[in-house]
Amino acid sequence: MKIMIVDDCQTTRKLLGHYLKTRGYSVVFAENGLDALEKLGTDPVNLIMADLNMPYMDGLELIKAVRSNSDLKELPILMVTTESDDEEREKALRYGANGYLIKPVTGDVIAQNIKNIIQEMFAKGGIQHD
Repeated sequence: MKIMIVDDCQTTRKLLGHYLKTRGYSVVFAENGLDALEKLGTDPVNLIMADLNMPYMDGLELIKAVRSNSDLKELPILMVTTESDDEEREKALRYGANGYLIKPVTGDVIAQNIKNIIQEMFAKGGIQHD
């Protein structure tokens, strides 16, 4: 399974990538929403983990762009952000995020959330495959 990590902080991308790689996931990195959309056009993934606050295109704009694209609209999106405000969380979920985690996070918490999202996707009728 391939996961895209979208975060403007290189240290966070490396840390989340390490968490995922040690659990057997393949990882693709993007620095912001625009970078993510470009890469999604050429490098299909099974799930996106995105930060909320990023330059050029933030996490909410990325969710909107993915959900409005017929080829990507079912792609699971897990927000991983420092934004602990309930309003931001509600907005992200309303826009179509499948989960919302507040940094700092552990590898185990991320793995459990990914597992939960995948189970929900299968329950609804499937998940995208490479």
